[in-house]
Amino acid sequence: MNNFQWIWQYVKANRKKLVIATIFFLISTALILVNPYLMGQIVDKVIDNHQGRLLVPLLLIMIIVTLVRTVTRYIYQLLFEQTGQNTLFDLREDMYRKLQELDFDFFNHTRVGDIMTRMTGDTDAIRHFVSWVSYQVLECVFYFVVSIVVMSMINWKLTLALVAVTPLIYILTQKMASAQHPVFFEIRQSFARLNSMVEENISGNRVVKAFVREDFEIQKFNHFNEDYKQRNMDAANVSKRFLPWQDGVANSLSVIALVFGGYLVIKGEMTLGDLVVFNGYLWMLNQPMRMSGWLINDVERFLASCVKIRQMLASKPKIEVRNAQDQLRVKGKVVFDHVSFHFEDDPEHAVLTDINFSAEPGQTVGIIGETGSGKTTLVNLIGRFYDPTSGEVLIDDKNARDYPIRQLRDNISMVMQDVFLFSNTIADNISFGRPNLDQQYVQSMARIADADSFIVKMPDGYDTVVGERGVGLSGGQKQRISLARALAKDPSILILDDTTSAVDMETETKIQQELAKMTTKKTTFIIANRISSVREADLIMLMEKGHVVEHGTHDQLMAQHGKYYDVFQKQLGLEKGEQIGPQSV
Repeated sequence: MNNFQWIWQYVKANRKKLVIATIFFLISTALILVNPYLMGQIVDKVIDNHQGRLLVPLLLIMIIVTLVRTVTRYIYQLLFEQTGQNTLFDLREDMYRKLQELDFDFFNHTRVGDIMTRMTGDTDAIRHFVSWVSYQVLECVFYFVVSIVVMSMINWKLTLALVAVTPLIYILTQKMASAQHPVFFEIRQSFARLNSMVEENISGNRVVKAFVREDFEIQKFNHFNEDYKQRNMDAANVSKRFLPWQDGVANSLSVIALVFGGYLVIKGEMTLGDLVVFNGYLWMLNQPMRMSGWLINDVERFLASCVKIRQMLASKPKIEVRNAQDQLRVKGKVVFDHVSFHFEDDPEHAVLTDINFSAEPGQTVGIIGETGSGKTTLVNLIGRFYDPTSGEVLIDDKNARDYPIRQLRDNISMVMQDVFLFSNTIADNISFGRPNLDQQYVQSMARIADADSFIVKMPDGYDTVVGERGVGLSGGQKQRISLARALAKDPSILILDDTTSAVDMETETKIQQELAKMTTKKTTFIIANRISSVREADLIMLMEKGHVVEHGTHDQLMAQHGKYYDVFQKQLGLEKGEQIGPQSV
């Protein structure tokens, strides 16, 4: 399916509008033929034959024709624009729906700026093609064909002299299209890189200011900006090579018509009125030739944009998204059976190796280990953000792969390392997983997360709108709101990924005590760096380079005097071999 057939799948929903637009288009373009003919009549009958009584009627007809043509042209242009906007709406909806289907793997390998370019610049190039370029091409084709037919009826010799020039225009147009195609694709790529750089800088503006790197970022932006400018200059240079020749050849038609047409009038093979009519239709032959270069530019932009959009729409999630009609409530038993995992583009590096453990409903599993040991990847397998490369993850003794993915995730809540809050009210952020929760329930979840105390002090309390990504809140405040959001969903499986790293020890203890009261029936996974966060867990796993090197309860691990024991010593500030008191243990 080529790009024109593909976009028709979106355009065809507006067929009624297109039919009406086409009717008005034909009326408008047909009326173009009237006024030049009437001008010829004025010259031959009113001026040459002195039939003055015809002047006013002919002028009135010309005025009426002009008014009708203006109205019909306005209507069909409006209908084409509506079709373009409707096409753009449907296309963007499909693209956004596709973004919701795609999994972590796509976003790991696609820049945000590239996605934004597809959603904005690329879609607008398609709208421009549907709304404007399409009917301009129709007009040019209609003008060209009709002008040749009508002008041939007036004088075939003069028409043949003009048509003899058109093959040169065709050759120039073809060469220009071939030269422009790779250039416009590079423009689109450069624009995506520029967007990515700007998006990254806006997101990291606080880091830039903290490290006083504004000048460096400006220089970096100038580099991408210069590249984008240069790509557009390359396109301009292609136009510079071909458009003057196209305009020159097109303008030569007027010279040929005047010189050769004047010669035919002198010889008596044409009347002066016929030459006036002929010149009146000449622009219909001239216009398509002049427009061809500009339309080729727009078509090439359209084709370059289609490539990237179609690539995204054709992308398939690694993990199939299947919707289930009925809701499912899992109990929360989680079993890892010889689970290993590596990323598809890095098979040589195992992120997880032969992980085995079992967690019963209501149990708490603590996971600790150095950065990069695979802790977050392990819990991501539970919600099927990735699938294991070998082994099985079982939920209630059923392979996680056998659950419809949204049905499974509806039973899981995660508080992720990278805390994200939407630019919305605090109440709406907390109730994100279960919309329309009552205010009392939202507040009760906030109290458990120790967030209520600072929320009520904010200007509008729970109706306070937080900035983008939670700007204006401290790291600890964002973590606590994020925790309240996870709890409000009332999941069977609760995953807390370094949830209390930004809060003080006293607050962490308070949160843990509140969590212990409400998670007696939930399977809870806690990833932490501080042993104090996991010491009450039913199972603690110490991970190192994708392996579980030690596991057991806090007391069991302390009794082994292994790596867990050493980590605990370091966190207490004890030297190796120094005795730990009973209360510390």
